[in-house]
Amino acid sequence: MPTAEETTPRLRRSIIVRTVLRALATATLLVVLYYVLPMNSALDTHTVLLLILCLAVFAAILTWRIRAITQSDYPGLRAIETLAVVVPLYILAFAATYFLAGRADNAYFSEPMTRTGALYFSMTVFSTVGFGDITPKTDAARLVVTAQMFLDLLLLGFGARVFLGAVNLGRQRRPPNPPK
Repeated sequence: MPTAEETTPRLRRSIIVRTVLRALATATLLVVLYYVLPMNSALDTHTVLLLILCLAVFAAILTWRIRAITQSDYPGLRAIETLAVVVPLYILAFAATYFLAGRADNAYFSEPMTRTGALYFSMTVFSTVGFGDITPKTDAARLVVTAQMFLDLLLLGFGARVFLGAVNLGRQRRPPNPPK
């Protein structure tokens, strides 16, 4: 595949459009899966272990994708694709946890959790907006929300630095432009 410098403007636009469409398709697929996959179990030790497993898978995917960014001919575009996988997966993992917690006991949150309500709550925690319309009411729910807030800070701060570093490393490893 030609490097960014070797492409024509038309080919460059085509690569960008394909990347954006793949990113949108990936994010859309993850949200659709969140809404259609059966989540019939309640929040219990098994569910908490499942969340931990999801976060471990998330970390493995993140590591694999960051490596792919550094080795890509188009590291900036690869980073966009990675964000389209990583951010929705992270938010949806917590949304599923909140949904299952709400199903287990309506007392966990200030209102019953639907899938949309859980996604909304996960997104407000992630964005640090915290409207206050849905709040955790039990210590167990507060611990999960606290864990998400802590991981949000890591993902936003450390993650942004790692992504930018991977993009820069990918750009530096490309051979210099040949003289014309």
